[in-house]
Amino acid sequence: MHTLRQIFNRQKKALFFLLALFVIGWAFTEFRPVFGGLILGSLFGLYNFWILVRRMDRFNQSVSEGKETKAIGGTALRFGSGVAAAAIALSMPEDFNLISTVIGLMIPYILLLIDRIVVHVKHF
Repeated sequence: MHTLRQIFNRQKKALFFLLALFVIGWAFTEFRPVFGGLILGSLFGLYNFWILVRRMDRFNQSVSEGKETKAIGGTALRFGSGVAAAAIALSMPEDFNLISTVIGLMIPYILLLIDRIVVHVKHF
């Protein structure tokens, strides 16, 4: 079984590769707002996934130490960062496409699903 930290590190590598492709697309094509939105959304999506991993690490540590757990804040931070990404895309539509920003926000979770399918197929 892979730890959440190992999964996150694999996700980071895949997302940085995708970000590099998005930057190339932004630099060399005429679809700058679309690739800009994908970059913006992917960065905020990575931040959301990092918040989730950090919260899960704290939760696991609290449970293993027998302490009382708190579950306040993580969801609000992730929701707030999604709103911030959308607000940036709406305030600068010439630089960021809103639809591609929302798609970029979901990319880390899509990569997580693909990773889980690959691991499941590989091990079973």
